[in-house]
Amino acid sequence: MRISICRGDITDQRVDAIVNAANSSLLGGGGVDGAIHRKGGPAILAACRELRAGAYRDGLPAGQAVATTAGNLAARWVIHTVGPVYSRQEDRSPVLASCYVQSLRVADELGAATVAFPAISAGAYGWPLGEAARTALSAVTAAPSRVAHVRFVLFSDAALDAFLRARAALSPGS
Repeated sequence: MRISICRGDITDQRVDAIVNAANSSLLGGGGVDGAIHRKGGPAILAACRELRAGAYRDGLPAGQAVATTAGNLAARWVIHTVGPVYSRQEDRSPVLASCYVQSLRVADELGAATVAFPAISAGAYGWPLGEAARTALSAVTAAPSRVAHVRFVLFSDAALDAFLRARAALSPGS
């Protein structure tokens, strides 16, 4: 699997699947979630409402992932995953890692070869960027997946720097 890291707008990515850092309601929100719902249009919300009417009546639990259409986005699918809220009292990094692993599992089920990820939980959910980047890169690198290319599309220079530093620390000399 090739992993690339860039700064940009995830809603502009021409990939098979875009991962949405969703909230458990699946009905839109702020940040990446809101941007994906706004730009993707009503088809994404309609698909999420169908999920809520069926298997996810109580919402999507943190660490799990599910796919919908991408609506008006350039991607074919949106993979929704709910990251954990950061806590200093409890290590929730396994749940954060699960977001990446489960998103790749769903991508494999869809036959997606290219996937774009945001920095899950690193916005409103308060995850420190360095820790979020290390967890994301470690999880994606270790995940058994047929996805050929994972692109981390980051919303700020600080997030980009954190992911570049984490990659350098995890892969010295590369």
